[in-house]
Amino acid sequence: MNSVGKQNTFWLALILGTSLLFGAFSLCGSMPTFAYGAPAESAQTGGSAQAQDANASTAFQDVEVSSEGSSARTSDVDFALSDFSRVEKGSNRPIEGTYQGYCYLMDAPADSLCLVDLSGVVVVYVPEALAKQNGLDLANEQTQASLKLLFSALDSYDAQGNSVVKNDAEWLFTSKQAFTTHGLTIGFSQEYKPGYFYTSVQTDTGADVMGEESPLATDANLRLAHVDYANLQASDAVAIAAAPSAFEQLGSFFQTLDWSPLLVTLKTTGTAIIFIFILGLLAAWWTLRLKPRTQSIMDAIFTIPMVLPPTVCGFLLLMFLGRNTPVGAWFDQIGFPLVFSWQATVIAAVVVAFPLMYRSARGAFESIDADRLDAARTLGWSEGRIFFRLMLPLAWSSVAAGTMLAFARALGEFGATLFLAGNYAGITRTIPIAIYFEWMGGNIEVAFFWTIVVIIISFAVIFAINLWSKRTTKYRRKEVEL
Repeated sequence: MNSVGKQNTFWLALILGTSLLFGAFSLCGSMPTFAYGAPAESAQTGGSAQAQDANASTAFQDVEVSSEGSSARTSDVDFALSDFSRVEKGSNRPIEGTYQGYCYLMDAPADSLCLVDLSGVVVVYVPEALAKQNGLDLANEQTQASLKLLFSALDSYDAQGNSVVKNDAEWLFTSKQAFTTHGLTIGFSQEYKPGYFYTSVQTDTGADVMGEESPLATDANLRLAHVDYANLQASDAVAIAAAPSAFEQLGSFFQTLDWSPLLVTLKTTGTAIIFIFILGLLAAWWTLRLKPRTQSIMDAIFTIPMVLPPTVCGFLLLMFLGRNTPVGAWFDQIGFPLVFSWQATVIAAVVVAFPLMYRSARGAFESIDADRLDAARTLGWSEGRIFFRLMLPLAWSSVAAGTMLAFARALGEFGATLFLAGNYAGITRTIPIAIYFEWMGGNIEVAFFWTIVVIIISFAVIFAINLWSKRTTKYRRKEVEL
């Protein structure tokens, strides 16, 4: 291996090693520290965590946060927060034809506490019945400071790199379901159909909260950030487990991890690359034998999946292979349904990755000296023998590169697979689909783990194909020369 190759290998290994180390620390390392809440000095998560207020560094108060970030309590008050959750995004669409403002759907009971973060203003809602039941006086400074501390600790823990509530913001506390401040009306625990609730933010005039006249557009201190929900419980009713060690976290992570996306991805990609390799070579060889006009048409047909968005490819495949189409209905009748099956993941991968193999193989075949092919025909070689003994060895480097690119494309296929095959765990959920839905569900560690897995697989395959291609090309050249 020359010096350039050694340097490239070194840098690739360095990048891969750094990714692995970063992933290991992300998965099993210590949790970050936080600066939050009412007067405090320092903070850590899990076990007996402490909270810090930047504006009052000398004051100190303990706060305990559960290792999973769902519960928090302090030693100074007899209440605690549990079942904490964050809602990052809402919707400004009308609900059942009536505009209700910017709405956050609740994933918590209607009697839950709610925090609405408006960047410069933070509004905390405690249902009146719940406040009376727990003896909370929302006008009491100690109660306000404790709620601020608990919410800030949990919010910082679960932020996952997103915005957190600001300590220096204006904090307001209320038990009113409709609370107006800074030209905005916040509706808590609003029911839009039986059993379904939302939190809404709208102007006090009922106008579009996202419009040009909204306080959110005219006041630089106001911005829709996120919403937090939590349950209020007695402090002694909330159990705070100590944070497990790094090895315990790693062991628990792998024990609870669903490995099916890896198996589905390997099976799908392995099967797809066989079809892609064979079909790509055959298509490239066949198009070269066509008339120029027909060749241009077929070339466009074979190449177009490469330039179309994957979602468009998936939609077209669904329209062609769907159960209501003649083709899809026929496959259903013979007991071999295609849509939302594992076979659909293979079809999607083949369609989107095929052009890379086809273009690489055709370009390589076109670059072969035509005199060599004519000389072989003069010697009486058949077209099949010319293809396997002459064209393929001479084009092998480009064919190997096309195989590598097609494999990488099939491995990372997302849009067409989701359209045609859906997201069914253990059946059609490939690693790219798992990364997206795990991230959407807040499982950042799982999403990051699968990202590392894809990087490792891609690196290993590319490295192995490059080595094999160099060796086989050398031997093939000697064979052709003889």
